[in-house]
Amino acid sequence: MGTWSRRSFVMASFASVSTPVWSQSNVNSEDTTEIEQEITKSQRHNLSSFRALDWRPYFSNLKNGAILVDMTSRALHFWSEDADIYNLYPSSVPMSDELTRRGRTKVIKKVEGPSWRPTPSMLERNPDWPEFMPPGPDNPLGTHALYLSWQYYRIHGTHDTRKIGRRSSNGCIGLYNEHINELFSLTKVGTQVLLI
Repeated sequence: MGTWSRRSFVMASFASVSTPVWSQSNVNSEDTTEIEQEITKSQRHNLSSFRALDWRPYFSNLKNGAILVDMTSRALHFWSEDADIYNLYPSSVPMSDELTRRGRTKVIKKVEGPSWRPTPSMLERNPDWPEFMPPGPDNPLGTHALYLSWQYYRIHGTHDTRKIGRRSSNGCIGLYNEHINELFSLTKVGTQVLLI
């Protein structure tokens, strides 16, 4: 991150994400699906808690790097193994407590251009969804995905940027595609992950 301080990074990050957030309040309902309209109406962004954190209260070390996902502030924090890199990203989080998993896990696989298969419970709730979707602009996993040791849980990109900053996912943590691309390049298999 060069000579940027954490404070200047947070301020720049807030500036870069605040414009899309505010502009989303005028989403044209004719151009959205029913679920997207519902998300836009009922969910709000939570940038008030978007602040830098220290890794020490959450991890005993930074071996392989560390990712902290804060469900309340809807933010993902990344620290490199040498602590030289600290990045903070707005994220989407699960839309309900039933879909939310908290605790410690790790990155077990990294996939560029992931394909997507809805989980059995997702298909039960949404029987009209396809059983498989190849990589591409309609893929819900976006451009990159970090697979976690918990079955069905991922940190991934999204092409639907309205979901970022909201409780809008089916269990995964979503990032803007440009942010997951950056995080993908910084993480490795074995990166520690904590969801709180």
